[in-house]
Amino acid sequence: MILAPYASSPEKSKGRVYDEAPSNLRNVFQRDRDRIIHSSSFRRLQYKTQVFVNHEGDMFRSRLTHSLEVAQVSRGIARSLNCHEDLVEAIALAHDLGHTPFGHAGQDALNDCMREFGGFEHNLQSLRVVDKLEKKYALFDGLNLSYEVREGILKHCSLKNARKLGELGQRFLNKTQPTLEAQIVNIADEIAYLHHDLDDGFRSGILDFDLLKSLHFFKDKYDQVINEHGSLNHEQILNEIIRRMMNMIIRDVCNESFKKIETYNPTTVEDVRASSSIVNFSESMLSHIKQIKQFSRVNLYNHPRISNMTDRAHITLKKLFKYFQINYDLIPNSFKTDVKETKERIISDYIAGMTDRFAEQFSENIKN
Repeated sequence: MILAPYASSPEKSKGRVYDEAPSNLRNVFQRDRDRIIHSSSFRRLQYKTQVFVNHEGDMFRSRLTHSLEVAQVSRGIARSLNCHEDLVEAIALAHDLGHTPFGHAGQDALNDCMREFGGFEHNLQSLRVVDKLEKKYALFDGLNLSYEVREGILKHCSLKNARKLGELGQRFLNKTQPTLEAQIVNIADEIAYLHHDLDDGFRSGILDFDLLKSLHFFKDKYDQVINEHGSLNHEQILNEIIRRMMNMIIRDVCNESFKKIETYNPTTVEDVRASSSIVNFSESMLSHIKQIKQFSRVNLYNHPRISNMTDRAHITLKKLFKYFQINYDLIPNSFKTDVKETKERIISDYIAGMTDRFAEQFSENIKN
């Protein structure tokens, strides 16, 4: 692996919270990736909502498949920019570990419940998962990941919470940048969900070609595919269009990022941190991205079928939160090991770790 001078290097990692002997077989970031894959939180992502709740059908994305797609896009961009592929993969696989059941609807509901108790941020929760909530090792709680992976997981953070995180939160206070690898995962996350939400929306029957062709970017690729291949089934047409859209957007990100690298000329990771954001869309591509987001918001996320799922998620999680406030003794003892944590924070940790199915079943068994 030939790395650019501005790329992160495992040999120059800022290290782990708890010192460990290095591995003879794996670099620091490979070791982190493996710890994430073998965590119980990662396995539970299989049964957590992306857009469509788990019981809607097996064909739709889950948080697990989303994380795998983000990792794949991230590695491709990292390879093009000569950044560290193992680091982007580790960040990508861990970035949604703190997501609640029922996707963003669940996150909003839990944040409402926690409003008087410090709020709920899913990025910060992902960090809590890898720092505290996983219980795999005898010598420490959490997975004891490297600083660089933990930094990449924490894409966003309120200033109030950033002040509590020491060096890890300092960049939010100083308005500096994370590593290029973290920036790559951030944009790969956006690329992945924008396209697979369109795909899932089509498979669900909510979106159709007539509606999708109102997107200029989609219409352009649709015309190309029909002109080149003529008669194809709908699945082939859609897959070919999505593939071409993603390919064009990823190329755009790589080209634009190379231009920024030439402008800022970073020669170290610290130069990257001190620069403005380097991994970006071009201005022309950004207009397409904004149009896709607006289209999905209006035609997919606000669709009555999705809204009904959202409403049900709010009801379910708020019901669970109130129940556990009264029946705190039912929270597993493994969540209560930190005596400094409030009762409500421990309840939110437990609920956030639930799968869609478990949360629904538990809620249905609560007697009103």
